[in-house]
Amino acid sequence: MEVTGFFTAIVIGLVIGALGRLVVPGKQNIPIWLTLLIGVVAAILGTFVAGAFNVDDTAGIDWIELALQVVFAAIGVAIAAGAYGRRRV
Repeated sequence: MEVTGFFTAIVIGLVIGALGRLVVPGKQNIPIWLTLLIGVVAAILGTFVAGAFNVDDTAGIDWIELALQVVFAAIGVAIAAGAYGRRRV
């Protein structure tokens, strides 16, 4: 991953975190900063996985890479919501 790709993943990750939170059903009692952090990590992880499967460089919008990022964000939000909710009770 190039440096520009890394910074792009961070910026896109902020949006990905919000999308991941929307995908997970129910109310998530986690702070917004944690959602954004999960989104950034999911964007970077999704970019690496897409690169491993050679679907990171397609013509136009990389829909497969975007879908991978949202899936990782949704999984991260679900795990964080479960862990954060149990910890605070």
